[in-house]
Amino acid sequence: MNRPLLLLAVCQALFLTNNVTFIAINGLVGLQLAPVGWMATLPVMGYVVGGALSAVPVGRLQARWGRQRAFQAGLVVAALSAAGGALAVTLGSFWGVVAITVVAGFYNANAQLYRFAGPELVAPELKARAISLVMAGGVAGAFVGPNLANATRNWLPAPFAGAYVALVGVALLGLLVMSFIRFPPLPSATGAAGAGRSMSEIARQPAFVVAVACGALAFGVMNLLMAATPLAMQQCGLPFSDAAFVLEWHVLGMFVPAFFTGHLIQRFGTLPVMGAGLALNLGCVAVALTGVELQQFVVALLLLGVGWNFLFTGATTLLTTAYRPEERTRAQGAMDFWVFSTMAVTSFASGALVTTQGWQLLNLGSLLPLALVAVALGWLGLKTAARVSPT
Repeated sequence: MNRPLLLLAVCQALFLTNNVTFIAINGLVGLQLAPVGWMATLPVMGYVVGGALSAVPVGRLQARWGRQRAFQAGLVVAALSAAGGALAVTLGSFWGVVAITVVAGFYNANAQLYRFAGPELVAPELKARAISLVMAGGVAGAFVGPNLANATRNWLPAPFAGAYVALVGVALLGLLVMSFIRFPPLPSATGAAGAGRSMSEIARQPAFVVAVACGALAFGVMNLLMAATPLAMQQCGLPFSDAAFVLEWHVLGMFVPAFFTGHLIQRFGTLPVMGAGLALNLGCVAVALTGVELQQFVVALLLLGVGWNFLFTGATTLLTTAYRPEERTRAQGAMDFWVFSTMAVTSFASGALVTTQGWQLLNLGSLLPLALVAVALGWLGLKTAARVSPT
């Protein structure tokens, strides 16, 4: 852990504070303002649709402006969109909230690249640990985000408008911290020698396919269940403070393992750690199907968070083996495009399913993408074994 990596972890903590607060309030704001109930998670969907639309442009912006300036641009958008969210909620405009969350998706796509910038601040052999340590910054977001949402939701007359105002301050603090981080220059991707391979050639590699598929599906399942949790708990008669408590434990599950996931990957390998993440996701579904009391929500969402960490950290580490230095922004942008696209689908599906079919059917539906993760991991495992086996 060096000073730039520590400051980047602080920026990750502030990013997760923003994300968890958004997850905690956007579905409920949507339920309050939406014309019909199944549209409740459209503001959550807007956030990830904005991320999907921004993923490739953000990668190009990083290549053109460099890490620091591009990250600062994302934080400016975060502050402006949070202020716009407060205004939209105050005016009672559902579509205004949706539009603002689409704009905020630029910050979402931008800050997702913190995990790739971390390895650039350390020696190459420490990249898995650097990814883990940056993601570990989310532990602070686990505590601050849900409690910030709970403490500020009644600051202003319009419910939850105060939470958006608080996020303006979070973004400005991130802008200050980012100003002290100096990143090494990105390798030039101009000229014949430095252009690297085409995106289609990069995407044909088995490691790239599995990294993107597992990263996207891990995020999709996590988002499907997490975005629906506040709505499901409200349907079960549990108060918002309980939903904030569950989200706190969920995000702790997402990021506390980051302190040691890198060590596990170095010791056991990427695919075994991702396999453990898959098993934990299946455990989440099993617990969720046993009931709808507070303890079931807590345990299920905790398992979901840890499983996501193992799968997504593993997928991120696997992706770094599939590109050359001059190809990094294109490959990273492509991965995040598929991550956000999957999240967009699951954000909409979570609201529609939980309000029309219920929490248990939603969990059963998550078994399909988990089965696809199992197939992808098995396929790459067999190809790897065949490559290293003696002839």
